[in-house]
Amino acid sequence: AVLDLVGELVGFGEPTSSPRGLEQRQQAVGVGGVIIERRFVPRFAVTPAPQEHPVLVAHVLLDEERGTLRGLHTQLKTPQGKLVRVARGAVYDVVLDLRPGSPTFGQWEGHPLDDEAHRQLWVPPGLAHGFCVTSAEADFVYACTERYDPSDEGGVAWDDPDLAISWPVETPLVSEKDRRLPRLRDLAPTDLPLAPFAP
Repeated sequence: AVLDLVGELVGFGEPTSSPRGLEQRQQAVGVGGVIIERRFVPRFAVTPAPQEHPVLVAHVLLDEERGTLRGLHTQLKTPQGKLVRVARGAVYDVVLDLRPGSPTFGQWEGHPLDDEAHRQLWVPPGLAHGFCVTSAEADFVYACTERYDPSDEGGVAWDDPDLAISWPVETPLVSEKDRRLPRLRDLAPTDLPLAPFAP
């Protein structure tokens, strides 16, 4: 599996409830089960040593409707690590390994995320990411280790036949920009993120 082989696992922040509501700690589980909390330090950073205080930028996508599909996205010169979760509704979340030298390069995994199980997913830098909404509406939240840079965008076609990703929607709503993304086999080395696999 993509995440298992690279040592990054799905992060489970166990929710606790009280009369005031629900509280959940954001966390990611790394190599050897080591919990990475609050700093969201990627295990396979481009820099020789993890930053003590990496940039953490939150993005919120509100009222995404059923069938909306975004992806598969990455950044090339400044790859983003992402901690993703669903605040309301449900999505099917997909990651694709694009790290040069990775033993799972070109492999993908899909994970259902919703507002009932409260699962979170840590997406290491160098993996392309996408999701589709499987509920009537969904609020999708993710925190990134790098700022979004529209001039640095890269990605792979969501419907690349070589990947054969089993999206759980029949007629997805896809942006024109995402429809123009290339197939994996058509990517040049310069189209891959600068996040080489570091065992």
